[in-house]
Amino acid sequence: MSTTPTAPAMISAKAVNKHFGDLHVLKDITIEVPKGQVVVVLGPSGSGKSTLCRAINRLEPIDSGEIAIDGKPLPEEGKALAALRADVGMVFQQFNLFAHKTILENVTLGPTKVRKVSSAQARETAMELLDRVGIANQAQKYPAQLSGGQQQRAAIARALAMRPKVMLFDEPTSALDPEMVQEVLDTMTALADEGMTMLVVTHEMGFARRAAHRVLFMSDGEIVEDSTPEEFFSDPKSERAKDFLGKILTH
Repeated sequence: MSTTPTAPAMISAKAVNKHFGDLHVLKDITIEVPKGQVVVVLGPSGSGKSTLCRAINRLEPIDSGEIAIDGKPLPEEGKALAALRADVGMVFQQFNLFAHKTILENVTLGPTKVRKVSSAQARETAMELLDRVGIANQAQKYPAQLSGGQQQRAAIARALAMRPKVMLFDEPTSALDPEMVQEVLDTMTALADEGMTMLVVTHEMGFARRAAHRVLFMSDGEIVEDSTPEEFFSDPKSERAKDFLGKILTH
């Protein structure tokens, strides 16, 4: 697959910089993710991966540069930012489900409050999505009654209920027990196969090989490599990537 974007950019970042105090965590980041493309961001801890993910829907403000979703620059704040955020689904390490609401209520909350969808329509869509992620039979349970893998799939359904244009995943399996990781990755792979535009920060190399169109390798706040999974895993260009893969793939 070519890494040259042909479809219009669904996510675009130009010369993005971010500091935490003296630490320069994003250094002149410029990327484009066309509609329908799955981009996996790899790199060692502290390389800026999660900060980039969070900056894309302005959970993390940037110091300079520009980020746009579907051609619209990210607003600073207010209703315009809330509206744009509704187009960007986000799934975190922690599931962030409302503990006092059932799984069904968690999934219907956003569409009814933000998208002003009717309760009946929101419930119907939620049940379809819960079925799609394989937990329709858990709809009336509370988060604490579900396994970690089931909670993360509920979080994915909740994000999808907003009908986002883009899905961002920030280490979605890192808080899960090993036996639950695959069920979440299977859900994400199915999404990728359906053509959802996705940016995924992960350590799951198998998912990167199988589902990604592109791999971005980050180190020290920079994008060091931007290539196909085949190229990255078989012939990484930089010493930093070779070192990273040497440590990851020998375990």
